[in-house]
Amino acid sequence: MNHRERMNATRRGAPTDRVPVALWRHFPTDDLNAATHAARVVEFQKKFDFDFVKVTPAAGYPAEMYGAQLASKNNREGTRAYLTRPVNALADWDTIAPLDESNLVFRRETATLKLIRAQLGDDAHILQTIFSPLYSAGNLAGERMLNDLRAHPDALHRALAAITETTIRFARASLRAGADAIFFATQMASRQVVNETEFAEFGERYDAQVIEAVRGMKPDFILLHIHGLDIYFERLARWDVDILNWHDRRTAPSLREARALTQKILLGGINEWDTLANGTPDTIRAEARDAIAQTGERGFVLGAGCVIAIDTPLENILALASRKIA
Repeated sequence: MNHRERMNATRRGAPTDRVPVALWRHFPTDDLNAATHAARVVEFQKKFDFDFVKVTPAAGYPAEMYGAQLASKNNREGTRAYLTRPVNALADWDTIAPLDESNLVFRRETATLKLIRAQLGDDAHILQTIFSPLYSAGNLAGERMLNDLRAHPDALHRALAAITETTIRFARASLRAGADAIFFATQMASRQVVNETEFAEFGERYDAQVIEAVRGMKPDFILLHIHGLDIYFERLARWDVDILNWHDRRTAPSLREARALTQKILLGGINEWDTLANGTPDTIRAEARDAIAQTGERGFVLGAGCVIAIDTPLENILALASRKIA
């Protein structure tokens, strides 16, 4: 089986020659240019030969589309710090309008996809990362976003409508540029961030619009990443997505518990920090075997709960990439 065949069989619940495996990471600094970012993604895939290619744009790219200035944090995740944000006062929410392919960041990210597709061909699915509109709003405004959500909900709704339209346009452009699946990420579906009523009104309401629009483009699949702890898993498991990924080694539900809640494809099993970044190949393989046992092997993709650390030891990545789990 090639990578695409293996993923397609997994999605159908059909037998495969082995459990699919995938990891992904940021490429700080290189991800600010289409050619260098594409080269690093292609290099990573050719080195480890994962079962899908998840493209991880420069962290904070939706805010950068709206003029935010960012700089390297020099951290292990490879994310960036905000120097300036476009929303600093209540009135600034009304300056947020839908963007299109004339936006420079928009064009950079779609150009990256075209280069990756041209260099990797069709052997594996290529996934573009699309963020929840509410998460993007948080990047635009920083800490004030939650305050405005509670004190001035109408202003936030107006901005979210524009951000949602931008998000949909970007997702559609990404699929046209070479992505054949979508990695939809929400960092807001957590009780540590918003209560469930707030999530329904400001998060799910707009996420559903993005997912519906993406589904209309007929991607091969939609992978939902639920970021954070104490998450609304059962609620999100009902969404129109194909694969669920979350920090299953750090927050409920476990893979075994999730399998009892949903028949959707599950992705995870590896703790990207305690095990993958800081463990040994033996502990990684043991965690992988446990994950496969929890899920009954079918309907499962072995991977991490989120991006892996940029300094993850080569031998630790190879412990999964070699497929020698037993």
